[in-house]
Amino acid sequence: MSDYLPKSPFLASFVDADVPLDGLEGEANLDRLIALMGDADVSNRDWAATLLALSDRDDARIRAALRMGAEDVDPVVRGEALCGLARRDPAVALPLVRRELDRDESNIAVMNAAEELADPTLAASLLAWAEGHDPVAEAARDAIRACGAAAT
Repeated sequence: MSDYLPKSPFLASFVDADVPLDGLEGEANLDRLIALMGDADVSNRDWAATLLALSDRDDARIRAALRMGAEDVDPVVRGEALCGLARRDPAVALPLVRRELDRDESNIAVMNAAEELADPTLAASLLAWAEGHDPVAEAARDAIRACGAAAT
């Protein structure tokens, strides 16, 4: 992802440095990160969603921001947000991941969210994405395996 940088200098600083999301400075950084989930620029929303999803932090504000990201117009932003939701609130994430799997296009982030959920009810929807040798198909097969393992 280092070749794909956000337009926001604040978000770009995450690439080169360990920007804290804990402590006093971390709270201010977290507020800025959450605000960027609503930015006009898709690269900023994508990076903000990704960074929130990867963060170990979990509170109502983060879940609300990820939930908002799951409704973004951009499918990659939605997928990244769903990865974070799947880790934090599987019950909320499950129907949203299912909705994404039933769309005409999908991406690796959605497959990763499905794999994180490992819910057997997703397996049928994942099958549609598992054909071929592209990265999305490979990620779909990984998710199918996770869903199958959860069923046993």
